Amino acid sequence: MNKLHPGSLWLFRIRGIIGSFFLLWIAGWFFTFIIGNYLKRFMDLNELKIVGITSVIIYVILFIIISEIYARMAYNRWLYEFTESNLKIERGIIWKRYSNIPYERVQNIDITRGIWARLLGFSSVNIQTAGYSYSSNNKGWSEGYLPAVDMKEAEKIREFVIKKIGRKQGL
Repeated sequence: MNKLHPGSLWLFRIRGIIGSFFLLWIAGWFFTFIIGNYLKRFMDLNELKIVGITSVIIYVILFIIISEIYARMAYNRWLYEFTESNLKIERGIIWKRYSNIPYERVQNIDITRGIWARLLGFSSVNIQTAGYSYSSNNKGWSEGYLPAVDMKEAEKIREFVIKKIGRKQGL
C-alpha cells in the first residue's frame, strides 16, 4: 500500500492543532476553576503565580506533543493502493475506515492544488463515484479522496483510472 505525500503531515498538524487546542482548552478551564479555586485556600498569591506559569508551560508542551502525535498517526494510517480492478483506501486512527472502489463505479477524477499544496509539492485527488452521496461523515470529500499525492503521481493516477474506466465502458 502507498502512503501519502510527506507534505501532508502539515495538513494533519493543522488538524491536530485545532483538535488539541479545544481539548486542552476545556482541560485548562477545568484546572482554573475547580483546582485553582481549591488551591487559593492553601497558597498565597506568589505561589499561585508560579503554579499558573507552570500550568501554561505544561499546556503549551502538551499542545505541541498531542498535535504532533496526531499528525504522525494520521499520516501513517492513510494508505491507498490501485489494483487491477479497484482502488483500496485505508484510513483512521481509532475508527478505521476501509474503502474498496471498483473502477466501473468511477464517474470523474478531479485533481486540486491549493496554495499550501503547491508550496509543499502535492495534489489532492478526488475520485468521484456513482451512488456516493454527501454526508456529514465524509466532510464533503468524494469516496476516493486522497488528500496529498505527489503532483506527477496524481497525473499518473488520473491517466491510469481513465484507461481503466474507458476499457470497462467501451470507450
